[in-house]
Amino acid sequence: MDKGKAVRDVALYAFLRLLLFLVLTFIIHSIVILLGMANYFPLLLSMTLALILALPLSMFMFKGLRLRVTEQVARWDADRRAHRQGLRDQLQERLDD
Repeated sequence: MDKGKAVRDVALYAFLRLLLFLVLTFIIHSIVILLGMANYFPLLLSMTLALILALPLSMFMFKGLRLRVTEQVARWDADRRAHRQGLRDQLQERLDD
C-alpha cells in the first residue's frame, strides 16, 4: 500500500469538505445579507446551517474520493493488524522455546 497516496487522499478529502463548508457558509450568509436579515440571522447560524448541509452534500459530491479513502484506511488497518499478529506469533515462538 502506498502510504503517501493514502495520506494525500485523506488530506484532500478533509480539505474539500472544509472548502464545501466555507462556500456554503458564504452563500447562505450572502443571501441573508441580501435579504436584509443579518440582524436576525447571525453568522454562527449560517455556519451551523452550512455544516448541516455540507455533510450529506459531501457524501454525494466526493463519493469516489470517499470510497477510495475508506478502502485505503481499511487496507492500512488490515496491514497493521497482520503486522501485530506477526509480532505476537514471534513473541509466542520465543516464549515457547
